Amino acid sequence: QVQLVESGGGLVQAGGSLRLSCAASTRTVSGYYIGWFRQAPGKEREFVARINLGIGVTYYTNAVKGRFTISRDNAKNTVYLQMNSLKPEDTGVYYCAAARVPTSGPQGYDYWGQGTQVTVSS
Repeated sequence: QVQLVESGGGLVQAGGSLRLSCAASTRTVSGYYIGWFRQAPGKEREFVARINLGIGVTYYTNAVKGRFTISRDNAKNTVYLQMNSLKPEDTGVYYCAAARVPTSGPQGYDYWGQGTQVTVSS
């Protein structure tokens, strides 16, 4: 069983930055893809970014390209999401998840964290 724990959320003004962390409980995920998703109130969960823990290939949704950066520290079993130039529309609960294949659909992810709240004020 894989456990994922997010941290780093908070309240920030528009234009500010936050760095989210996703710590995995085991090295079993070493070949997995770790994705970040977000969910705003009343909206569906949407894909933000993903990274392959083995070769480090990354992929972003268009809405965050150039502002967000996903990275990993395999020694710490941790994936980061650096979020810069934040906008009010980035507000939501951010989740990290693990999948065996490269996918942007939530249904393709096997393990999920509990989420961390990000609020961007205007």
